[in-house]
Amino acid sequence: MSQIVLNTDQYLELEKITLGAYAPLRGFMNESDFLSVIETMRLKTGELFPIPLSLDMSAQDADKISGASMFQLVYNGDVVGEMVPESIFTINKPSVVAKIFGVEDPAHPGIDHFFKLGEIFVGGPVTLTKRATFETSAFEMTPAETKAIFKKRGWKTIAAFHTRNIPHRAHEWLQRLSLDLCDGLFIHPIIGRKKAGDFTPKAIMTGYKTLIEGFYPEDRVLLAALSTPGFYAGPREAVFHALIRRNYGCTHIVIGRDHAGVGDYYDTYASQKLCQDLEQDLGITIMAFTAPHYCKSCDGVVSEKTCPHMQTDPEMVTPVSGTEIRALLADGKRPEPHIMRPKIVDSLNGIPLFT
Repeated sequence: MSQIVLNTDQYLELEKITLGAYAPLRGFMNESDFLSVIETMRLKTGELFPIPLSLDMSAQDADKISGASMFQLVYNGDVVGEMVPESIFTINKPSVVAKIFGVEDPAHPGIDHFFKLGEIFVGGPVTLTKRATFETSAFEMTPAETKAIFKKRGWKTIAAFHTRNIPHRAHEWLQRLSLDLCDGLFIHPIIGRKKAGDFTPKAIMTGYKTLIEGFYPEDRVLLAALSTPGFYAGPREAVFHALIRRNYGCTHIVIGRDHAGVGDYYDTYASQKLCQDLEQDLGITIMAFTAPHYCKSCDGVVSEKTCPHMQTDPEMVTPVSGTEIRALLADGKRPEPHIMRPKIVDSLNGIPLFT
């Protein structure tokens, strides 16, 4: 039987498809589904799915599976799955990226990565025969596992919190608002491929373990990692994140400022708007909070809805963002306590912080 060697991104997509994290997908998208998702954010069946996911490969690898009814998927020397090739196709990458990302700048990290994908795409059903083990595997849970925990804890409403950063005061503020509104909080950081300069998985998970163990009621918060690649696709990816958390059993998800964005490519609340527009089809309630800031006059984290000083005394108000915190830590500076808890900063000592 022919074999195709997977890279880490491809393996993780195979894994998430077969474990149900990417439902309703049951395989890599065939050509008709791929093109339908590009144009409508829906599979040919009409089911919502915003990101096209097919198995990319070189022309040489495509020749190896030409005419095969099935081929094996290999990762790190092990056969990890099998795939039935329903369709083998090519795409117009410039046209596709413009629709996925809404921009065409080759410097955009998601676009840069997409252009480096193989020239041939393959779609079809997949099976997973062996799970690979990573350094971060202990942090992960499957949708079946999280749903079982939610049920055991008696949570009827569960708010999901997506992040690629270590915890800071602004995110903590959003998480506490969510805990006030829901029975439980599922903190689910993304730890798959990310752009250079983002936080490492170990730093993110260490910071969150410190926050939960020291400052949250542990019986109301669940922490797990999501090892899926980051696309930086802004609004479309925010919809993808909501769909994933629905599959993990969440009833609500926090969609924050510039969710899944990068740089200044997307409007501040574009992700919130698209998710809200699709909320009924998503099957998960969108918690669309305004951007948190720190106000010296109010002496705390605030939003434009709760603080007058953004208008009357803007010099007293500063944003709290992962981007700024990364810059501080990269310069060897310690964030102020009103930006990040000192205990969390201390927990990161000696840990590699950035990818």
